[in-house]
Amino acid sequence: MTDHTIRRAGRFALAMALATTALTGAAFAQDCTTKIGAVLPTSVDWGKPIAETAQFVVDQVNEAGGVQGCKIEMILRDTQVDPKVGVDAAKALVDLDGVQVLIGAVSSGVSMPILTSVTVPAGVAQFSCCSSSGAFTALAKEGKTKGLWFRTFATSNVQAVVGAKVAKDKGYKSVAVLYKNDDWGQDIGKLVAEHLQAQGITVTASVAINDAQPSYRAEVTEALAGQPEAVYLALYPTEGISAVREWLSLGGTQNMILANSLKSDEFRDAVGLQYLGSTQGTDTSSPRVASADAFVASYKARFNAEPNGPGLANSYDATMIALLAMEAAGKDAKGADIAAAVARVTDPAGTPVTADAAGFAAARDVLAGGGTVLYRGATGNVRFDENGDVSAPAVIWSFTETGTQEDTYITLEEVDALVGGSN
Repeated sequence: MTDHTIRRAGRFALAMALATTALTGAAFAQDCTTKIGAVLPTSVDWGKPIAETAQFVVDQVNEAGGVQGCKIEMILRDTQVDPKVGVDAAKALVDLDGVQVLIGAVSSGVSMPILTSVTVPAGVAQFSCCSSSGAFTALAKEGKTKGLWFRTFATSNVQAVVGAKVAKDKGYKSVAVLYKNDDWGQDIGKLVAEHLQAQGITVTASVAINDAQPSYRAEVTEALAGQPEAVYLALYPTEGISAVREWLSLGGTQNMILANSLKSDEFRDAVGLQYLGSTQGTDTSSPRVASADAFVASYKARFNAEPNGPGLANSYDATMIALLAMEAAGKDAKGADIAAAVARVTDPAGTPVTADAAGFAAARDVLAGGGTVLYRGATGNVRFDENGDVSAPAVIWSFTETGTQEDTYITLEEVDALVGGSN
């Protein structure tokens, strides 16, 4: 073999090696695996897309090379929106699988016992997409979350004040409140009653609804006694369907105001669209910014559907921020280190990064150089306060034959003004 041939062969080998590296660079994380846990209600119709969105993030991060050179495996367990089931699932993920990050849960009534009895005692970072109870804020202020708790969903106060706005705008003079008898329901039920009264609207009754009862006739009869012009419902679909059927059968008004927990095809179909013509619901919303639009586009490309269900953008951001924090915290980081690193990936002065595989790869480079990043996500530029809370814009929506439609968008500044005006 001549020197020229040898040199040419060497250049060819080098080129092939570089090409192979380029092609497999995004897959180098296959040599090791890091597990994270997710406790989400996949057995209910609105819970499965939340879990699928979290997995979408994991897939994107693995496409970008994983976290600290390792592929991420998300172990998903169904909570069934049941506190005991959720706690058992979380314990298995922490004790048996050794996860340092837990995504979830959805219901505040499930997230709270997981936080207090599993993640905080074990020092595991917990990121929730969809738990809004003010009880978490109070717990954090007392130092009992140990900085391990973050949620990308605004507190119940946002929906409560917007629910009162709906009642005022429609001219209702009296409203009954039916709320789920758990941490979330008790919180939002109390808040909406306060905001309604602040608007000069009479709250004729505030009635708790328990899970899995064969009938809600007694509770509905109690709520109807004051002959309210409207009813506010802070329930989940299972008990919401039963309670509303009782409500309508006993002559209750079709003027209904719904929390986002009833933003469900299951609820609409079971009750019947013909009875929901006067119904409006509330929800928090992503800001009208480019990063939120980019999430909608990427979601549609992945799932061939609009991200119309509750908590999807929040699920995306909770999962991506958790994985960015794991990258920032370093290899084999513990939960407390990961929680502490959240500030490095949500830094208003940091390098902006997008919510996708390319954005994660760019963040990795910045973090490796000792810098910080500003994550621009599906819900905008996410910023947590000292209690792990965020605020958000809101929407008022109504049901259609194929899903829901947005009736009114309320900016973050308008939400803050509503909250301030009700205090």
